[in-house]
Amino acid sequence: MRHLLNILDLTAEEIDRLIATADDIMEDPEKYGDACRGKILATLFFEPSTRTRLSFESAMLGLGGRVLGFSDSSSSSARKGESVADTIAVVSAYADIIAMRHPKEGAPLIAAEHTRVPIINGGDGGHWHPTQTLTDLLTIRHEKGRFEGLTVGLCGDLKFGRTVHSLIEAMSRYAGVRFVLISPQELALPALEKDRYIDAKGIPCRECRSLEEAMGELDILYMTRIQRERFASEEEYQRLKDSYILTPEKMALARGDMIVMHPLPRVNEIDPAVDEDPRACYFRQAYYGRYIRMALILKLLEESGKGKAVPDKGHPHFPENTLPGAVCQNPHCITTTEQGLPQRFLPAGPEGKGYRCLYCEAEYTP
Repeated sequence: MRHLLNILDLTAEEIDRLIATADDIMEDPEKYGDACRGKILATLFFEPSTRTRLSFESAMLGLGGRVLGFSDSSSSSARKGESVADTIAVVSAYADIIAMRHPKEGAPLIAAEHTRVPIINGGDGGHWHPTQTLTDLLTIRHEKGRFEGLTVGLCGDLKFGRTVHSLIEAMSRYAGVRFVLISPQELALPALEKDRYIDAKGIPCRECRSLEEAMGELDILYMTRIQRERFASEEEYQRLKDSYILTPEKMALARGDMIVMHPLPRVNEIDPAVDEDPRACYFRQAYYGRYIRMALILKLLEESGKGKAVPDKGHPHFPENTLPGAVCQNPHCITTTEQGLPQRFLPAGPEGKGYRCLYCEAEYTP
């Protein structure tokens, strides 16, 4: 069964084909109005969402399909203590495809092991958010015309920002890309992410603390909010929440063809006055999200309908634990809540130095 758990489950060629399909749907939506007639999408959102959930539901309805699901774990049996594995095993008997969001990192991997139908990861904690990345890539293609040779500034919460992690993984495939990482030290990009997808590929990258310092060199500024729900301490959140605020004055320092992106929702990190700047494309970005999700649903249902067992690229199906007795120390990992789930670790890299949790990819040092 083919799933989309991580953006790297798709090849660059597959992403190009999805973008082409999304463009065709935008050009002639009526042609696709009955493409999913008789099919059901289940949206299982264990964590609140507006854009992602409604975008998925709108996408399926636009394809002539139907939708069922829940928008918060409090309205599901998860509130009674039901495991992700059991929820997926049941719901996959009622639907043809599932889009899910979960606050615990690695939850979609558990879902993929217990489903009868394709799973789409709509975000798992601070880990991955592949459909937002598809949205981002469609936006970049429309607004900049290419992926190669771009300088991408990522600003705000780079530690917990799953959209940032997935975008870096996707853009690191393209020639001439350069990254500028703008964040407080406390919210810097995790070392494992930087090592695997930037440093190991020799991609030029610099880190800075000042947004103003970076503005003039960027082709893309990707703003993110400081995520209150990811902090264990309210005091730490209050200290960092106003670290970066994009204003018209700061926009004046940028190139005329730079674009501003944001996965939304925003809190106060972009002044509403910036909305009138034609370089602000975050609401267009949300618009593109519906169409790329339509293309993805079509792709996964088509492959599912062929009856082919397509292994998840890069995601081993629960291999033998290489570190018996170890316990993942990440409090956001699915292993902290999922009943009966064994701990599993893999070597962190080809050099065999260190280990990482199979589910959340957090580093572990014996």
